[in-house]
Amino acid sequence: MSGFVEKPEPVQVPGLVHLHTGKVRELYQNEAGDLVMVASDRISAYDWVLPTEIPDKGRILTQLSLWWFDQLADLVPGHVLSTELPAGAPADWRGRTLVCKSLRMVPVECVARGYLTGSGLVEYNASRTVCGLALPEGLVDGSELPAPIFTPATKAAVGDHDENVSYEEVARQVGADTAARLRQATLAVYARGRDIARDRGILLADTKFEFGFDGDELVLADEVLTPDSSRFWPAEEWEPGRAQPSYDKQFVRDWLTSPASGWDRTAEQPPPALPDEVVAATRGKYVEAYERLTGVRWN
Repeated sequence: MSGFVEKPEPVQVPGLVHLHTGKVRELYQNEAGDLVMVASDRISAYDWVLPTEIPDKGRILTQLSLWWFDQLADLVPGHVLSTELPAGAPADWRGRTLVCKSLRMVPVECVARGYLTGSGLVEYNASRTVCGLALPEGLVDGSELPAPIFTPATKAAVGDHDENVSYEEVARQVGADTAARLRQATLAVYARGRDIARDRGILLADTKFEFGFDGDELVLADEVLTPDSSRFWPAEEWEPGRAQPSYDKQFVRDWLTSPASGWDRTAEQPPPALPDEVVAATRGKYVEAYERLTGVRWN
């Protein structure tokens, strides 16, 4: 059992039809048929959406994604049509709402890895492969890979794990031409993000993208290169052979698995509320990532 500890009731707005409640985002459709994405301050860990929110998180994710869409526009078009607040929407939606093209979404999480960690490290330790791709001997947690790799995953429902799959399986599911386009676009966007982040003293260890089609055009969708979708490491603290400090929800994970939380991950009980100091530290990491990447002070 996992999912929402307390599933929220979506806000009802005249002229918008609520379509879906995700881990972080609420998805609506407007009368023109466009999608309206609203990023909440919810945070998830260990397949649970926690009962405690992180102030400003939704706005940070939205504004950082917009910044990245601008940096990537010459590589692949983005799905954003407008940041204008829909008529009748609550004021709290300002800064966290995107009006987007309605796309035919590809049912694949497009993951790029430039460093070995996470589920990739687990598979490597067992077989010296990641998603079936052979890697050299001697790599450890945090090692930079010889070249970035495309390691796709299936999209999972809230409360379930995404599952790594081979490139061949993606080609079987979506066709060889689409699979090739996904791999090319994923690695190109990763390379641009890696280089920009590195110039700002941050390593982009891995990241995931979602793509959809507008006619025959492949379009980058959802969030892009945020701490929720990516592992960002401070370059000055990078030390292969151990877990790396990161700009994400590590404070949340560490507290949940510590004796202080009193939570047993294996007992199928929902996790407890987060203490104020963990909330503040986590918010601080999101703010730091935004400011360090964009060069703009968060206000």
